[in-house]
Amino acid sequence: MSDLNTLTIAEARDNLRAKEITSAELTEACLSAIEGAGTLNAFVHNTPEIAREQAKAADARIAKGDAPSMCGIPLGIKDLFCTKGVPSQAGSAILEGFKPEYESTVSHNLFDAGSVMLGKLNMDEFAMGSSNETSVYGNAVNPWRRGNDDAALTPGGSSGGSASAVAADLCLAATGTDTGGSIRQPAAFTGITGIKPTYGRCSRWGIVAFASSLDQAGPMTKSVRDAAIMLQTMCGHDPKDSTSAELAVPDFEAALTGDIKGKKIGIPKEYRMDGMPDEIETLWQQGTEMMRDAGAEIVDISLPHTKYALPAYYVIAPAEASSNLARYDGVRYGHRATLAAGDGITEMYEKTRAEGFGHEVQRRVMVGTYVLSAGFYDAYYNRARRVRTLIKRDFENVFADGIDAILTPATPSAAFGLGEMSEADPVAMYLNDVFTVTVNLAGLPGISVPAGLDKQGLPLGLQLIGRPWDEGDLLNCAYSLERAAGFVEKPGKWW
Repeated sequence: MSDLNTLTIAEARDNLRAKEITSAELTEACLSAIEGAGTLNAFVHNTPEIAREQAKAADARIAKGDAPSMCGIPLGIKDLFCTKGVPSQAGSAILEGFKPEYESTVSHNLFDAGSVMLGKLNMDEFAMGSSNETSVYGNAVNPWRRGNDDAALTPGGSSGGSASAVAADLCLAATGTDTGGSIRQPAAFTGITGIKPTYGRCSRWGIVAFASSLDQAGPMTKSVRDAAIMLQTMCGHDPKDSTSAELAVPDFEAALTGDIKGKKIGIPKEYRMDGMPDEIETLWQQGTEMMRDAGAEIVDISLPHTKYALPAYYVIAPAEASSNLARYDGVRYGHRATLAAGDGITEMYEKTRAEGFGHEVQRRVMVGTYVLSAGFYDAYYNRARRVRTLIKRDFENVFADGIDAILTPATPSAAFGLGEMSEADPVAMYLNDVFTVTVNLAGLPGISVPAGLDKQGLPLGLQLIGRPWDEGDLLNCAYSLERAAGFVEKPGKWW
């Protein structure tokens, strides 16, 4: 069997169990693909020795008949996840040389199930970005191109390396994290599937924190079925994480019947933004008709506080970031600035943080410190928290009225060119999160499914938002949409 790296998780699992392929063969195919894809800059710390050892152990486990669904599956791990003995820098210079002595709970769950780690994936620094242009490793590059245009495109952010690697078949799937859309937006930009589960469904322990009340891990995969399989392994209660939900994890794959007859799908009027491209509006209408044709009831709904979501998010997230990033001071680990004679500890803090943090991280830390300061705490931070409560209540009211899932666009556009959005106007970049941040503010599950191409041949995604803790039903709605859309396009290989 050739091109093993192009298999889905479900296909690889079935072939592994049937003894038609081995995890070692699968892993070598992925390692070869990674070797030939340096221009994508998706993998930033390769771990071939670890991968081969894990693949060997997985094959032995499969031979004994002890094979969970993720056993033997080669994955990429976002650099935000701490992996024991392997560089874990969160895309930042300030964590240069940091090799944790512990494993994040999510990666531990995956490796415990027999998954194989190919390496660590590129990302925006500390997960702050929508284009993977703030990484200390340089830009990750989208494997898709616009028609005959050779301009390099963003794979989205912050999980840009994960999205690029999965779309280019460098791995069968990857871990991502989502604070304001950082799984769903890059998934839409690269034509793959990405799900952010309910806040608390996956443990955050061992994941470098950006905004603790918003961050959530999730899988980035080639299909909805793969997302269900991988999410099942990633989830579970973790006593080390106080925000981890003590709930049983359902069989998400078993929920994929494709039957959504009688389901009520909400279409929020507030997501019809001024200036939204016609292609996005058309795709949304087509998705609505796909759901209707599958037997769902389409219901117009209102989420009246949606217009306040972006400003509330960009107060709350920087505030939490400024608190979380205060620990990076050059004292215990990571980068420490070279000091001049007579410099004291204050100069060490200032120089270390100035050298170690990039411009976007510095900007958000300063914004966060400002909104938490004594004179502005009530005017900004407390007001944003009250708005967040209203946004959450909007969703609660809609679901209380019987809505099963909400269909929206995933992004306001297709992937844009690297360097096309000027750092001088960060707000333009922040607008990429306009359809996704509400889901994080409300702690809800959301999934992006590839549903079509724009006129330049770039993938576009649709987003489904589900009830809290009901990822199974959300995945089934996404599975129905995936089958109706029939998206099978892949980027032409140029790298």
